[in-house]
Amino acid sequence: MPENAPTGPRKHVTVQGTEFVLLGTAHISQASTEEVTHEIRSGTYDAVAIELCESRMRAFREPDHLERMDLFQVLRDGRGGLVMASLALGAYQQRLAEQLGVEPGAEMKAAAAEAEARGHELVLVDREVGVTMRRLYRNVPWWQRFGLIGGLIGSLASSQRISAEEVERLKQGDILESTFRELAQSSRALYQPLIGERDQYMAARLLESCAGRFQRVLVVLGAGHLEGVARYLAETDEDPRSRRYELDQMPPPARWPRYLAYLVAIVILTGFAIGFSRSPELGWTLVANWVLINGGFSALGTALAYGHPVTVVGAFLAAPLTSLNPTIGAGFVAAAIELTVRRPRVGDFRALRKHVAHWRGWWTNRVARTLLVFFFASLGSAIGTYLAGARIIERLIAA
Repeated sequence: MPENAPTGPRKHVTVQGTEFVLLGTAHISQASTEEVTHEIRSGTYDAVAIELCESRMRAFREPDHLERMDLFQVLRDGRGGLVMASLALGAYQQRLAEQLGVEPGAEMKAAAAEAEARGHELVLVDREVGVTMRRLYRNVPWWQRFGLIGGLIGSLASSQRISAEEVERLKQGDILESTFRELAQSSRALYQPLIGERDQYMAARLLESCAGRFQRVLVVLGAGHLEGVARYLAETDEDPRSRRYELDQMPPPARWPRYLAYLVAIVILTGFAIGFSRSPELGWTLVANWVLINGGFSALGTALAYGHPVTVVGAFLAAPLTSLNPTIGAGFVAAAIELTVRRPRVGDFRALRKHVAHWRGWWTNRVARTLLVFFFASLGSAIGTYLAGARIIERLIAA
């Protein structure tokens, strides 16, 4: 790196005798990668900390880890949406790499490689991306969740070329922040788990793992986190381990969605009972409306995901029943059928990240298509539930 080359922003904070040198980087900049490498090779640091979590580091080191994924277990555990979000973010990252010729996060990989090559302790300071995504989702009102999901889907359906404006935003933050930055700027509920909490978490990890143990630590993190992490390092008087534990916890889920699901089931079953008490003809008409509307929308969603014809029929039959049983969803049933009739091959798992980088790959890769079946069948059943419920109430009032 030339001596007169511009350097990234940095801050120095000393805590308990340990000097933290916070180096702000641009995640899509070759200059940042070169600067990080130069800093570590200078030999003036005892340890290196980077803005990565264990799972993201594993993805760097084990690019074939997706081949070992148990897709059925993922769906059964309710992690289908999280895996879809991770793949969508990875697709955005892959498109950046193809367009710019620089792999996003290359400076983090370079920092890890240099630190290990020189025998420095490497500290991963960022919070698990899955925890951040869950806290992000749980922290926002239900109507804003559609914006989050829409942002991810929009990143898939958009043109393949990343705009210059998006590239500039990425120079100040990471993939996760760029995707939701517009919403986060106007919503504290989004800002906190996405940016504010991660600043606190990284500061707590640095204090817990490095303060008092090393003389000088290089901290490589996105420029957008520089001010926040420096402030929390200098000002915090909390026990860092307790604070980190607190930021790792999931906020308790709202109870009303579960109560609402049971309430809908009670209302529908009560409607059937009232219909049959008036006349068998009315009762069977209400049942037919329920099956055709609810099952029809779930089957339509499955068809839009290019599900197998057997899966489409299965979604049609399952949705009217699962909507009356909140413990199981139509999306899970449809995805399980899809997995049975079109089991993903090893090649589908191996090429998954490459395929989902372009929107067509979501419909041709068997793993990605199963996730789409899960999502669209669930969405269709949800829409069908409320439309069919409204139709049943309308019929009862008119009768």
